[in-house]
Amino acid sequence: MAASRPVPPTSPSFWRSPLRGPRLTALLGVVLLAGITLLFVTGLLSYAAYNPDLAGGVNDQTPEKGLLGFYLFSWPTGPRWLYRLTQGVHVTLGVVLVPVLLAKLWSVIPKLFRMPPARSAGDALERLSLLLLVGGALFEFVTGLLNVQLAYLFPGSFYRLHFYGAWVFIGAFVAHVVLRLPRTVRALRERTDPAAQDDETGLVAVRPDRPTVSRRGALGLVGAGSLLLLVTTAGQSVGGWWRRTALLAPHGGADPGGGPNGFQINKSAAAVGIRAQDTGADWRLTVEGGGRRVRLTRAELLRLPQHAAALPIACVEGWSTDDQLWSGVRLRELAALVGLGDRPPGVLVESLQLHGAFRRAALSGSQVRDPRSLLALRVGGAELSRDHGYPARIIVPAAPGVLNTKWVTRLSFGEG
Repeated sequence: MAASRPVPPTSPSFWRSPLRGPRLTALLGVVLLAGITLLFVTGLLSYAAYNPDLAGGVNDQTPEKGLLGFYLFSWPTGPRWLYRLTQGVHVTLGVVLVPVLLAKLWSVIPKLFRMPPARSAGDALERLSLLLLVGGALFEFVTGLLNVQLAYLFPGSFYRLHFYGAWVFIGAFVAHVVLRLPRTVRALRERTDPAAQDDETGLVAVRPDRPTVSRRGALGLVGAGSLLLLVTTAGQSVGGWWRRTALLAPHGGADPGGGPNGFQINKSAAAVGIRAQDTGADWRLTVEGGGRRVRLTRAELLRLPQHAAALPIACVEGWSTDDQLWSGVRLRELAALVGLGDRPPGVLVESLQLHGAFRRAALSGSQVRDPRSLLALRVGGAELSRDHGYPARIIVPAAPGVLNTKWVTRLSFGEG
């Protein structure tokens, strides 16, 4: 007997799962609609937190961003945990949605192999949005997950790649929602999926296999996967006891050790080429602005009025520390040393590090004027460790971690 010819994926009879259907796809789509909308909003808030237009765009060097680089307001300094909350939600939700996204892609995969590719102009537009949606979703989720784990395996800057990828993805997402919303509403209203011969969606199996799990059970498995990811990720943003459960969250690029400096480190001194002699007795802080300049040793900084602030560090990767008690000199009092004491402007902060992102960062005038914004010299009553920015670092309430510059060497007021 001649061997039977294999059925190709382009044939409707190739896909035999009895679980696929417009109702299951619609249920997963509604969850993603809510989740991705919140992801996009918190992503825009993260972008705004960088105050991207400061100092000629020093905080955001995305080339040719044009209108895509809009933001609606300068990032505030309160509440102090604001960025910790918004970015924690962004990263945790992105991780939690992974099982839902994979289930949704599984539910519609027969449509990706449908032939002919397009049957009308409207159908072609829908399929194009679907391809951009799937590609954009995979790109954003994969690069986001790699960034969360500090695994920069992709070429170029994560910041730029994720920025442009987000706009491609959200454009396709909006188009897809507009085109599919009537069908989604109709599918949710129907109790059962149509028979294969009456199915217009191409999702119902023509020759279904026997089910090994119900659709309700499949949705339960997806929900259980999301719950597991929530438990093993969220603690790194929540803090306290819950930090022990954050098995999948990044725990820093260096061992922080114990004592007052024993909290998470993302970027170590060795990793960016900071040598012991760079932070030794010859180190000076240059403060300039208003046509004046002063240079201060660390001992002179310690003789200035010292102030304390309990603030967390929150990073774009989603991790954050609990409040740490920082002490040092207020930024607005350093501005006063060069005659800018009444209403100090923004400041351009420069680090000793010679390479890597954010060795220069700009802070707004409102950030400089906040009494909790410090050039920190100590933490928890102890000297800063080299990995935490000794001899001096910036600490600003509600700012992304990369704007809390370490190993500060120059403050240029009026350039923020």
